Amino acid sequence: MGVTLQIEKMSYGPDAIAHESSGRTVFVQGAVPGDVVVAKVVSEHASYANAIACEVLEPSEDRVVPQDLELADSVEPWSFLSYPAQLSAKRANVIEALVRTGGIARDRAEDMVEEVAPSKRTYGYRNKLEMAASTDAAGRFQLGFREQGTERFVAAKRCSLGVRSIASAPKALTGAIRYLSGGEDLGIHRVGVRASLRTKSVEVALWTEPRAFPRGFAAKMLEEAIGATSVVRVIAHAGSSRLVKRVEVLSGKGFWTEEACGLSFAVSAPSFFQVNTAQAEVLVQRALQMAQVSDGMFVADVFAGVGMFSLPFAEAGAEVVAIELAGSAVRDLRRNADANGLYVDAICDDAVRALEELEGAQVVVVDPPRAGLEKRVVEGICHAAPERVIYVSCDPQTFARDAARMGGLGYELVRVCPVDLFPQTYHVECVSLFRKA
Repeated sequence: MGVTLQIEKMSYGPDAIAHESSGRTVFVQGAVPGDVVVAKVVSEHASYANAIACEVLEPSEDRVVPQDLELADSVEPWSFLSYPAQLSAKRANVIEALVRTGGIARDRAEDMVEEVAPSKRTYGYRNKLEMAASTDAAGRFQLGFREQGTERFVAAKRCSLGVRSIASAPKALTGAIRYLSGGEDLGIHRVGVRASLRTKSVEVALWTEPRAFPRGFAAKMLEEAIGATSVVRVIAHAGSSRLVKRVEVLSGKGFWTEEACGLSFAVSAPSFFQVNTAQAEVLVQRALQMAQVSDGMFVADVFAGVGMFSLPFAEAGAEVVAIELAGSAVRDLRRNADANGLYVDAICDDAVRALEELEGAQVVVVDPPRAGLEKRVVEGICHAAPERVIYVSCDPQTFARDAARMGGLGYELVRVCPVDLFPQTYHVECVSLFRKA
């Protein structure tokens, strides 16, 4: 038996929020604000419940039909919601995080958080699809996606979030790898595919266990399957994607190429690069504006990756020190700087250990992973006393936590620019400015 609910707003997560007559909060999968739905409660907790929308009694004016119905509840959970409503909900989530977690007054948060910069493409924007491997009921190899927060595997034939050349990669690569394996287990546990609309570069990365592997045959099959310009094998045990033993180049150059901000980037399979290239450029433009870069300005880029911020800052005249722990990314960054005729002092080290490199920096740029900044990193940045800190965040909650810490150490948050890199999902990127009080 279901419960009838009036949907109020989106959560910072895949679900919408409603309240029962008792006041209990219910997180409802497959619903959007303005809907009246019949929902089935699937789990109950002390102060909230989780439910699935079974029937829409009164559809919201913001309800739309997803392009990928098979992925709507897993990979694209906000695809039921119109794009303008997605942008509004994302801004509201950033403000709510700053108020609840950051301790910032609501009226001040409303003033400092700008409208979300929309993505020109709401589908077909991802330059990368990361697919999990599994087997079907007949024991045959298949590719799909893991539902976020669970281990539930969702088989897929296509993903419309991917750029046109790789949208059908799940089906094409599943067929190619089935033929390649001949019914044997090749130890493939993950497959990544990257494609550039600008360079036409397409790379397939097979993440496999360390074992015998048909390298030549694999290269031929995958080149033919999706027109790959590079095929690599990343040797790493399942579940330890950061503990890469080595990367074998099976064909092509062994890296993916992209153009962004008028610069060229070569990116190795284990290295991070923003999945929405056009919106990554918006992040960089906002960061440059906030930093007010001038010739000779000392800028430290922490969690620098392959140079997405380091290179444009260097091109603008800054003297850049880039700090990055991942060895593959540091090698890529140095190669990218050379290829673009720029100089960046790239240091392969942990952010905590490299804090002394921040001494004297006028601007510090940080682009940490979803977990945000370690407390010691926040303390180290503030101790270095830069004039400005540009914080690029992919998680409003950890960003708000770090904003509160920085506020307690003399840095005032003055501007927050949300940028939508991830249409059809609840994720939102923010580039923000802190100034020394």
